[in-house]
Amino acid sequence: MNFQEWFMLFQQQIVKTSLIEWIAVGFGISEVLLAKKNNIWLYPTGIISILLSMFLLLKVKLYAETLLSMYYLVMSIYGWLLWKKRKLEVQIQVSWCTNKEITIAVLISTIGFLILYIVLKYFTDSDVPIWDAFVSSTAWAGMWLLAKRKIENWIFLNISNLFAIPLLIHKKLAMFAVLTTILFIVAIFGFIEWKKIEQKRKLVLAN
Repeated sequence: MNFQEWFMLFQQQIVKTSLIEWIAVGFGISEVLLAKKNNIWLYPTGIISILLSMFLLLKVKLYAETLLSMYYLVMSIYGWLLWKKRKLEVQIQVSWCTNKEITIAVLISTIGFLILYIVLKYFTDSDVPIWDAFVSSTAWAGMWLLAKRKIENWIFLNISNLFAIPLLIHKKLAMFAVLTTILFIVAIFGFIEWKKIEQKRKLVLAN
């Protein structure tokens, strides 16, 4: 399929986008913009988007993505509670991963991929087991790091986003593909902004 055919398919998908998908995308965009600003309200908006997304992903047989959304839901609740507990220290909690944390994140991605692939390949009717498993497992690691306010969360999430965009187009979820593209771009700026927050923290500690 050439670019023109892909673009026409994408246009057709947008026209057929359901109201639920539009709402889910709207809350999803709000979530990532709030995350970029290191704002606690990213979690309640994200939870709404997650619940709507789960319904849509299940319909198109993206089982790992649905499971990922369930994981997002749990991590969002965990992250919300954690951030509320430390809300007076929000701006100084952003930090780089320790060697142990980055190792755990890589293990989450690797082991998660293997488990998801086996389950999708042999126990579901998924037609994209490798793709679906990779997108989901890297996002698992990213969400874990986001809850802990580690700067590297943006790297893991953007690896997931990069592979999710063509997957969502393939599954005819055009607006989710648009949302993921926006998330990819915003995550780049989120990475830059969180680095600045960490630099400010170091200056505060130095003084």
